[in-house]
Amino acid sequence: MKTIIRMMVATGMLASPAMAQERVVDTRTYIQAGRLLADPASGRVDTNRTIIVEGGKVVEIREGFVGDGKVIDLRDSFVLPGFIDSHVHLTSQSGPDSRLEAVTKSTTAQAFDGIVYAGRTVRAGFTTVADLGSDPEAITALRDAIAQRKVIGPRILAAGIVAAHGGHGDVHGYRQEILDLFRPTTLCSGADDCARAVRQAVQQGADVIKTASTGGVMSDTAAGLGQQMSDAELISIVETAHRLGRKVAAHAHGTDGVNAALRAGVDSVEHGTYLDAESIRLFKAKGSYLVPTLLAGDTVTRQAETAAWMPATVRAKARIVGPLMIDAVRRARAAGVNMAFGTDSGVSAHGDNAREFALMVQAGLPPIDAIRAATVWAAAHVGLDRDIGSIIPGKAADIVAVKGDPLADIRALESIAFVMKGGDVVRAVGD
Repeated sequence: MKTIIRMMVATGMLASPAMAQERVVDTRTYIQAGRLLADPASGRVDTNRTIIVEGGKVVEIREGFVGDGKVIDLRDSFVLPGFIDSHVHLTSQSGPDSRLEAVTKSTTAQAFDGIVYAGRTVRAGFTTVADLGSDPEAITALRDAIAQRKVIGPRILAAGIVAAHGGHGDVHGYRQEILDLFRPTTLCSGADDCARAVRQAVQQGADVIKTASTGGVMSDTAAGLGQQMSDAELISIVETAHRLGRKVAAHAHGTDGVNAALRAGVDSVEHGTYLDAESIRLFKAKGSYLVPTLLAGDTVTRQAETAAWMPATVRAKARIVGPLMIDAVRRARAAGVNMAFGTDSGVSAHGDNAREFALMVQAGLPPIDAIRAATVWAAAHVGLDRDIGSIIPGKAADIVAVKGDPLADIRALESIAFVMKGGDVVRAVGD
């Protein structure tokens, strides 16, 4: 028998133990981190750690710098979990041609734009996003292409838009035949029709439902920022979505619409510009999240003074929202309202998402809380806290690094040096 085995080894039919050992390939990646905020919930920063990644996940964290083979040297860097932006619009970006592009760009063209904007977003350190308003066919195609690793971008939760006829979410400012052609099929009037619209959005592939309880700044209509959907419609949307296993994010500026959405049981309020003491009580009673989108407010307030392309109906609303949103966050923060990071990028430029951090700090959040809002708090908000939000064994290897110390200067997060998403390096050191 031994002779037969030796013959098989000699002829190459069977590898010798030594040969077999030589053929073992270490498939692990060793990330050597000088400073590591592995779990923002604790706020503890460890020094001189090695994160071991295999199969797209973190498998171990060791003290010291170890590793053979594929080693990523971040010994001079501050390492954090990949960030989560809970409110983006990946297939478009506001600008002088926005009104024309809304009626000339095909769904395919929007998806291709989304590829570009998704790449900018993930390279900025945002490894997961919730897209709360894009053409449903374009965004679900982009979501799936990224998940299948055909293109580079963040993990996407795609929303279906359920909004009122004539309200924010409808199409405004064009001839009637254009409105009829481009009007979303998930607009609704009345509680029963809104239930229908939610079901249709889910059938179209929505991971989450986005509704609009109030008017919007960027809607080209002088309808104001107050409540536009009835209480019954909002309740129907929430109940139907929850029955279908979907969370509900409610665009809401005016106090009446903020409070109506919260009473209906929405999972988050986006913007919350005019929230009041009753809003804060409802946020805490319901456990809902505020997604402030301060960058959007700051962007449109600045544009209102310089952008000739901005319609007059939009300009009037844009001039006032930025400072009000900062004040709303300051009051919500002091009261202990749940918060999740969101930028409304698409209103602002894609890839500039990290500018939201400094605005949150300006509104009273300590740097560690601003980071929590984009990691552990946001992960809980989008329902993915078992998979993302911290760098611990078993979770996705979503890892970013900066050269400075964001706990001392939050704007360090605006200059990302390294990004890994699901074990894939999408921004290498020096790239």
